[in-house]
Amino acid sequence: MTTETDDTAWSVVAVTGATGKQGGATARRLLAAGRPVRALVRDASAPAAVALAEAGAELAVADLDDPASLGPALAGTGALFAVPPVAFGPAGIDEELDFARGRALADAAAAAGVRQVVFTGVAPTTGAAFAAPGKRRTAQYLRERIERVTVLRPVRFMTNYLGVAGVGLDGFTDGVHRHLFPPDEPLQIIALEDIAEFAALAFEQPERFAGRTLELAGDAPTPVEAVAAIAAATGRALRYEQLGHDEAAALHPGLAEVRRQWAEGHRWRVDIEALRVLHPGLRTLGDWLAEGGAAALRARFDATDATDAAGPAA
Repeated sequence: MTTETDDTAWSVVAVTGATGKQGGATARRLLAAGRPVRALVRDASAPAAVALAEAGAELAVADLDDPASLGPALAGTGALFAVPPVAFGPAGIDEELDFARGRALADAAAAAGVRQVVFTGVAPTTGAAFAAPGKRRTAQYLRERIERVTVLRPVRFMTNYLGVAGVGLDGFTDGVHRHLFPPDEPLQIIALEDIAEFAALAFEQPERFAGRTLELAGDAPTPVEAVAAIAAATGRALRYEQLGHDEAAALHPGLAEVRRQWAEGHRWRVDIEALRVLHPGLRTLGDWLAEGGAAALRARFDATDATDAAGPAA
């Protein structure tokens, strides 16, 4: 429960990435609870932005690559959900651009008088894989500038089974899910809706969660078990294949390095049961499939079938 001293507990929450995955899930969760939300969007006419406005969000046009746009968008808000997009350059993740975006957002939030930030980054493994140094620097910078900061570090999203644009893996191709991970070892995953639940907890109880870092996962099936569950839920014949080192390197050298570290035993090691104490409704993969994941996957499969049946364009 909130207390009288939690004066940010019902202020307007600015949400970055509101038309994307984590930001969108968080904006919808806060709106459902009656929390006023200002969604920072680059294009207010985009379908996802229009849908947020119809759900009750106020829209503010802003771009993390245009720092001057951030101040007006944050004016009058008391809290911020910060999810700067991953910055990619020719050599992979661009740490400096990643941090520059986070720093610009932190500076604008501090100047606007924002007192609470929930920042979402990437869960670390026991090695350097997924270290996300730009996001680590942003989290530290936020702590130096903002009174109450909570950091969320989620593992791999369950929605990745729907496919991730531009990655070259994830999703299903011809009934096969191919990835870097060993087929018979547990792999931690998280539902976007649960990231939103933890963000909502932090916004509802700012003093309780200030200064905390929460690594987030909700389930840990092996890749083979996960694909078998998806096959059963969708009625499709599906299977899993692990990418070889050379195949991963052909996609990107960084992927080959992640595969190598995984082979050495480096893993996400989130304490899922401890998280379940904070959030008893923490979703398993089966829960996510039942709540709409299976329907979304069937729609993807049906769309692919229709495209294949139509053949190449004339």
